[in-house]
Amino acid sequence: MPVGLLLTIAIASEVAATICLRYSHGFSEPLPSASVVAGYALSFFLLSLVLKELSVGTTYAIWAGAGTAAIAVIGIVALGEPATALKLAPLALIIAGVVGLQLSGAH
Repeated sequence: MPVGLLLTIAIASEVAATICLRYSHGFSEPLPSASVVAGYALSFFLLSLVLKELSVGTTYAIWAGAGTAAIAVIGIVALGEPATALKLAPLALIIAGVVGLQLSGAH
């Protein structure tokens, strides 16, 4: 499987796990709690595969940055969090950084 696809799935599973974390209510709800554990486990497993091909710095920066940006956007769009200029400006910088790393082809 292409490394970019593995990284994309790793990011998506981390984002899904983080959303489930919100609904686990301190790990008192079984299904969301199990989804948190499964999502993070899948994400880290896929990251370990990606790290066979890409450098740890590039991989982690893309994974963390894309995940952070996705969670922030989901918070604004789906969870009703405020979209302030102080939130959107750094979010744009994170997205620009992730895109820049992708375009650089850094290994």
